[in-house]
Amino acid sequence: MVTTRIRQRSACTVIALTALGAALVSTAPAAFAADTIEVQSASADAVAVDYSCAADAGVTTIQVLVGDPNADHPSAQGTPVTPTCDGGRHQATISLSAAAGGGPLSSGQTVQVRAGLLDENQMVVKGTARVLELE
Repeated sequence: MVTTRIRQRSACTVIALTALGAALVSTAPAAFAADTIEVQSASADAVAVDYSCAADAGVTTIQVLVGDPNADHPSAQGTPVTPTCDGGRHQATISLSAAAGGGPLSSGQTVQVRAGLLDENQMVVKGTARVLELE
């Protein structure tokens, strides 16, 4: 009889903790929203990205750098874009301009594109890098 009571208490404890965890997850979905950024395509003039960020993530700009995968500096940089941070998926096209010391970009060239969601201090909140051929 003692064994039965211990098992019943353990089962009740597990059920209570599971219910508590489910309640926390369902009442705070924004806390679990992931900030993401993905490079979709790039040309010599612009980079297309898909992104999402929560309103409380502190993201103020999207920035991109483009250059040879083996170079120590970028050939081009993107004009900073102000994102829409509401937790939903969005797309942005970021115009490129030549970076200091960077060479020209041309169609078919293999490049590394680095894209990031930055905060007000220019610190990367979420970033990504992708090697691809320019369209």
